[in-house]
Amino acid sequence: MKRMMYALAVASIAAAGCSNSNGYQINGSVAGAADGDTVYILRMEGRQFITQDTAVIKNGKFTFEGVQDSTVNLLVSYAKGATRFATDFFLENAPIQIQLGEECTVSGTKANDVYQAFKNKLKATQEEVQNTYNALRKDSLKEEEQAALLANLQTKEEEMLDTLKSCIENNIGNAVGLHLLSQYYHNLEYDEIEELIKAMPANSQSHPFVVQISELINKAKSTAVGQKFVDFVMPDTEGKTVKLSDFIAKNKYTLIDFWASWCGPCRQEMPNLVDAYAKYKAKGLGIVGVSLDNNAESWKGMIKQLNMTWPQMSDLKGWQSLGADLYAVRSIPHTVLVDQNGIIIEKNLREKALQEKLAELFSKQ
Repeated sequence: MKRMMYALAVASIAAAGCSNSNGYQINGSVAGAADGDTVYILRMEGRQFITQDTAVIKNGKFTFEGVQDSTVNLLVSYAKGATRFATDFFLENAPIQIQLGEECTVSGTKANDVYQAFKNKLKATQEEVQNTYNALRKDSLKEEEQAALLANLQTKEEEMLDTLKSCIENNIGNAVGLHLLSQYYHNLEYDEIEELIKAMPANSQSHPFVVQISELINKAKSTAVGQKFVDFVMPDTEGKTVKLSDFIAKNKYTLIDFWASWCGPCRQEMPNLVDAYAKYKAKGLGIVGVSLDNNAESWKGMIKQLNMTWPQMSDLKGWQSLGADLYAVRSIPHTVLVDQNGIIIEKNLREKALQEKLAELFSKQ
């Protein structure tokens, strides 16, 4: 794994006599703000931001003081009229400097310096990726120019992933690594996550997120290629309770397709499934759709619109779907190919790869 060296600049913030040596002192400014305006520190509870503290701007500056029992990631925010600035940061017992504006920066502690360096690097690469996307939209591009841009795009996307992996790996023993893992774990493979968890200190391994993701890893292992499929029960489009095993027993091969009506990539892939079903249904291919929808009408309407003539199941619980949970589904479309004995033989087959695998399987019969 590539490693990234971060330059950690420790800011000199306040004189010793003005800071709380046993707690934190946040000193900051807001671009264009007026005296009397309010700055907020917010914490996330569930899916809502809750105000933890406020400070009033005086002489162009704001200050927060207090004592923090552990390092936590919070949001500092300013909003007035159409002007809104916000950035997340790590609150810990040390002097911290924050500048809010079109470009927000946080410095003064190791955690915040490392995190700011990560965000700066990621943002720079994201801007390069966006510029490449913009260049690809030009109609006048020659074939070799388009190929070069696509190659550059892949390189930059890999660079972003390397930046993320490196920062998590280098900080897995502190709050920065744990926070980044909790925010970006869906970009990593389960075996990568498992190795990171093993490298964590014991107190981090008991963190609720780590416990949750560890359970997900175990579910992924139990539904890996070579394992027996995991059965579950859900309503079909008529509200009748059906079992996944009922469909698998009827077919030589069954493709379990996790999808949703609101999922663009799922809709884009569906003609490929329709084609495969038409080609191999008579030879023993079955497909079972497991929808992560919340709305029954949207679900049923899209089934008809996309000409999905195979059985469908859904408990209409969205990402809390029982099936998605049992199969550790983190993104859709997600497919699981099972043989008649119930053994998982492939996962996440799409587009050409799906057609090639089905052609291989049915050519043997």
